[in-house]
Amino acid sequence: MSQVSAQNFTHQLQKLMQVVGISSFKALARAAGVSERQILKLRRGDIQQMRVDTLFKLAAALQIPLTDLLASFSQSKNTTPAKTGDRTIDTLRQEYQRLQLQLEQQRQTLLQEFQSLSLQTLESWLLQWPTAAFKVQENPQISATKLLPLMRPLQQLLQQWGVEEVAQVGEKVPYNPQLHQLLEGDAKPGEIVLVRYTGYLQGDRLLYRAKVSLVSSQ
Repeated sequence: MSQVSAQNFTHQLQKLMQVVGISSFKALARAAGVSERQILKLRRGDIQQMRVDTLFKLAAALQIPLTDLLASFSQSKNTTPAKTGDRTIDTLRQEYQRLQLQLEQQRQTLLQEFQSLSLQTLESWLLQWPTAAFKVQENPQISATKLLPLMRPLQQLLQQWGVEEVAQVGEKVPYNPQLHQLLEGDAKPGEIVLVRYTGYLQGDRLLYRAKVSLVSSQ
């Protein structure tokens, strides 16, 4: 391949990198999780020698469809006859579609396994809760404390998912606007508030803020 051809592909790649704020080929390799040697192949237009999963990673890092990547860096635009380039793109597109189907099948399998494990954890609740709810409807005088043990499977499931409460209901805590939502009025950070409805965290990710009210308003 000529030096001019390599320079043209390098320029095309640099333009795509600039759009997504990637400043160097080394940074692109790191963002895509591929070697710098693969980046060099792309710059040279040796796309037919690259693995489809590598191309998929590069397309994702550049935030463009794989088909656009194939079309932009195909040698058919330079020194290779058009039919050969078209066959290369068609082969890679077929392999990409095969990988997509394989990933979807894996996703479905993982989803089924996840649902199965969750249902196993919830088994006692699934079997007992409808009966408990029916008995409460028949006799509203049944103490709610008798129903609390039935909620343990749900608590166990949340623990398995790494979900934990921001704070317990009834707890008095310093107001944190990132973790708490005031039901009414205003509060300064650090001011004591009462937790009315709990919120949830999953690791470092906030799922729901706890709903709180000022202690002085109680």
